[in-house]
Amino acid sequence: MYNSLSYKSKQFFWLIIKLSIVIGCGYFIYAKLVDNEQLKFTVFYKNLIENDLFSIENIFFITVFTVFNWFLEILKWKYLVGFVKDISFIEASQQSLSSLTTSLVTPNRIGEYGAKAMYFNKKHRTQIVGLNLVGNFYQMFITLFLGCIGFSYFIFNHKIKVDFPLILKGLLIAVIVFSVLFFILKRINFKGFSFEKVRNFIKRIPLPLNIKVAILSMLRFIIFSHQFYFILLIFKVDILYFNAISAISSVYLIASTIPMLSLFDVILKGSVAIWVFSFFNMPSLIILSTTTLMWILNFVLPAIIGCYFVLTFKPNFTK
Repeated sequence: MYNSLSYKSKQFFWLIIKLSIVIGCGYFIYAKLVDNEQLKFTVFYKNLIENDLFSIENIFFITVFTVFNWFLEILKWKYLVGFVKDISFIEASQQSLSSLTTSLVTPNRIGEYGAKAMYFNKKHRTQIVGLNLVGNFYQMFITLFLGCIGFSYFIFNHKIKVDFPLILKGLLIAVIVFSVLFFILKRINFKGFSFEKVRNFIKRIPLPLNIKVAILSMLRFIIFSHQFYFILLIFKVDILYFNAISAISSVYLIASTIPMLSLFDVILKGSVAIWVFSFFNMPSLIILSTTTLMWILNFVLPAIIGCYFVLTFKPNFTK
């Protein structure tokens, strides 16, 4: 049906799609900042003013953290795409930021896959989706690995009772579910797409590229976890470094294992962070202000920049 449309109709179709993404993203960001039941925007802003967050020194450091966070993410994407096609850092920036804007209102950021794929010819799109999956896998793996270490330290340090039989049952169910999915996927062959092809594609990705992506993913985790810690210091929180890092790692571990609309990520992390930092007797206002500020810096601001790249995206109508 799409291919039967005229050139002008296709242009109008894509204009509607791009405007819908940008307007939807803008509306939901505004709604979450202004109508957030957990933290009123006026209270949040007043808390920032009282703690002198807008001083030149504080703005400089939190901005540096944000820039480095997204620099590493864009660099990781550039290296991954280089396996299929060489692109510049500017092109990688456009693709990463516009896909963030698109993914912000989709469950589990799934819109990111389609948005990045649209920048490439049809013959490369399946590979691009696969490479994006590889990049997200490494980021998730690092978050789970370091999060488990931090959460283990957090549990033993605070002597939290853990229902190990329940955890083992959950792991057993997860193993069974994944085994069944693996068995089903192994036998699927849809329009040339099969498990064998996916496995062969992943095996073709060279080891140096895998190592490079894993290192960049780890550096990203270190950057945004320390940005969280730095913001806590701005709010004059009295907490030891290792206690803070273990608590922050625990927050990201728990939040990452719960599928959720990316837009509500700030609410999820806020709720988890309140529970984790309650063991350090921290006021919920400080924790909610920290998670909200982290969300604004690392998602909202890059998504606003990404809106420009969404609007200026030009699909190739000739192929």
